[in-house]
Amino acid sequence: MNVLMPQLGETVAEGTLSIWHKNVGERVEANELLFEISTDKVEMEVPAPAGGVMKEILVKEGETVEVGAILAILDDGTDGSVGPTAPEPAPSLENNAQHLTHSPPPASPSAVTPNHDPKRRLSPVVRKLVAEHNLNPDNIDGSGLDGRIKKSDVLALLQRNALTTTDQASGSSTSLPSVDGKKVIAFNRIRRVTAEHMVRSKSTSPHVHQGVEVDFSRVDRVRSDKGVAWKAREGFSLNYLPFVARAVCDAIVEFPHVNAHVEENSLVVYDQVNLAIAVDLNFEGLVAPVIQNASSMTAVEIARSIAGLAARARANQLTPGDHLGATYTISNNGSFGTLFTTPIINQPQVAILSTDSITKRPVVVEQDGEDHLVIRPVGIVTQAFDHRAIDGAYAAAFLRKVKEIIETKNWEAALP
Repeated sequence: MNVLMPQLGETVAEGTLSIWHKNVGERVEANELLFEISTDKVEMEVPAPAGGVMKEILVKEGETVEVGAILAILDDGTDGSVGPTAPEPAPSLENNAQHLTHSPPPASPSAVTPNHDPKRRLSPVVRKLVAEHNLNPDNIDGSGLDGRIKKSDVLALLQRNALTTTDQASGSSTSLPSVDGKKVIAFNRIRRVTAEHMVRSKSTSPHVHQGVEVDFSRVDRVRSDKGVAWKAREGFSLNYLPFVARAVCDAIVEFPHVNAHVEENSLVVYDQVNLAIAVDLNFEGLVAPVIQNASSMTAVEIARSIAGLAARARANQLTPGDHLGATYTISNNGSFGTLFTTPIINQPQVAILSTDSITKRPVVVEQDGEDHLVIRPVGIVTQAFDHRAIDGAYAAAFLRKVKEIIETKNWEAALP
């Protein structure tokens, strides 16, 4: 059977094969780690799709190929062959435009050398980084299988070294040389892909932005009453985001057209909400992993999912599957004190919501026919929507519903 480059995300078309964990002629068990791939967003360990014998390796370590490309041929016994030397027809590439168009290259020396010390078995990308920065692999803690050093491990070490150097250098915030009073910082891959995605989104969707002020008093009361016990039990703080996410899922039931994408002259509306949550990677980039079927989850389950995805994103442990299937996105900049944000739609979706800082403000409320000035925790919730898909009245009604749910829902009962 053919071993293929897996789907790596909606906007990712290619990946780099970092390292093979099996050589030609070796036995492979189903779900045993077979190879690793890397993209600008993730490093992923890929298990064998079936048991068998590695018959042929077609893509060398360090080579970048498109999604769907044939990486290797695994003799799983279904064709009657009994070993790696049994004859098998060459894989046909005619009906798959994403496959490699050149003849399969021979296996690299590293692909046929027995694995001795996994920690010392470095991928080409890691070897290059180690050589460029004159690092000793023995001094790098590996997070891969059996302690193998991954690209993210080297980058983390370099970042720590850079921060140490910065702290020691008086007034110096970067090691880059200054020329004519300016520094040039090249985009890394994740920044390049993000830039391309954002430009494509703005050129594809006519963006419209709307915002509403929301009184978070009910949410604040729950956080105040249960926040300490929650953190002791769950290990992370209870912030506003899970409540907003649950309110969005509830509002989509009444306004499903925001949970959709445009396909030619049609709107494709999804039955369930797969909620993408934007996660900042310590100012080094942005990813939006997905909570699958968030519409079926409680606020507690959503909170745990958000915390888990964010932690794995910042540890560079997301898999391509974590980026698939998003139908709606939420971005949260509130921790930085922003008043409001006008986000860019995460293609191919038709809407994205932004939550910003929630602060105590004086507001006027009516009680018994009289106006009273009170202090309430208030924040602005903003949505960008694709005007091809929906109009301003529909989007505004959706926002009003989100506001109503946040302000009136019995969150005490929703969060035991």
